Amino acid sequence: MKAPSKVDYDKLAEQLDGVREHVNAKIGQEDARYIRKVIVMQRAFEWGGRVLLLLGFVTPILWAVGVLFLALGKIIDNMEIGHNVMHGQYDWMNDKFINSRSYEWDIACDGKSWNRVHNYEHHTYTNIVGKDRDYGYGLLRLSRDFGWRVKNLWQFGTYIVLSVLFQWGIAYHELAAERVFFGKKKDNRNSQVTHAELKTRFFSKGARQILKDYVLFPLLAGPMFLWVLVGNLLANLIRNLWTSTIIFCGHFTGDAQTFTQEECINESRGQWYYRQALGSSNIKGRNWFHVLSGHLSYQIEHHLFPDLPARRYREIAPHVQRIFKEHGIHYNTGSFLAQYGSVVKRILRYSFP
Repeated sequence: MKAPSKVDYDKLAEQLDGVREHVNAKIGQEDARYIRKVIVMQRAFEWGGRVLLLLGFVTPILWAVGVLFLALGKIIDNMEIGHNVMHGQYDWMNDKFINSRSYEWDIACDGKSWNRVHNYEHHTYTNIVGKDRDYGYGLLRLSRDFGWRVKNLWQFGTYIVLSVLFQWGIAYHELAAERVFFGKKKDNRNSQVTHAELKTRFFSKGARQILKDYVLFPLLAGPMFLWVLVGNLLANLIRNLWTSTIIFCGHFTGDAQTFTQEECINESRGQWYYRQALGSSNIKGRNWFHVLSGHLSYQIEHHLFPDLPARRYREIAPHVQRIFKEHGIHYNTGSFLAQYGSVVKRILRYSFP
């Protein structure tokens, strides 16, 4: 694995393990109160939004606020609650609701499929070409590790469509659908889960989401059917665009690096930390921005410590940055506009041979 000459992998591992141990010793009731407070806030936004959609006949302003509130509820459910809970960040609470094994989020992607693929595959093999499907012959070409294809010419348009339909893109991606629908009969990563079962999860969860947002709630609204239908559609669109943008800014900025499988053979813990550092990107912002991003604005810290409560990442970040500086490791952070501009530039750059 290529690295600056100053990197001492054993020392890097010791230092970052020390950061983890220090934070682990502090985790407790403060973190439990925080996530429960966030859950109350999420429910207030979601149900407040649904009520305001019904009051749209009074004034369109109430309906517009309802759309915004519902979108915020969906964003918080996906990012600060769902993503983090399913990483096991709150399993220590022994709460059957706030638990990685039972939580199901308000998104088309089946939670168990996401856990099985994302938590293991992506976080173990981050940015290893041929191992992490974030970099592969998929919809987008994002590095020179892959040959150019004609379809890459219009991949920025593909990216826009993917962002608009992001919850469905995540569902397809985390199912490993290119293998399930077009590959072998068994999923090589988990022989206990048949492709038939994975397909059932994919279609049943997707159908539940469609029925809930576009049939059940609009029907319950009676004469406000169309207002609620369009409101739910717009709330999902806002959520999709937001989550897509945050995730792309955390993974696909111009400075995010890829690695070959040969570079990662017999990888030590320090080398694993190093790979997480160079494959991730942070976004600067205010407190509300970090909450709405699920603290994935601290993507570097998340990839180093995916099972620590995400609210702790801000506390950890200065220590991580100091350790990186000591080893000469680039700490990739920047404003939202700078990081998003870098993502757009990367998508466009690899649109051409």
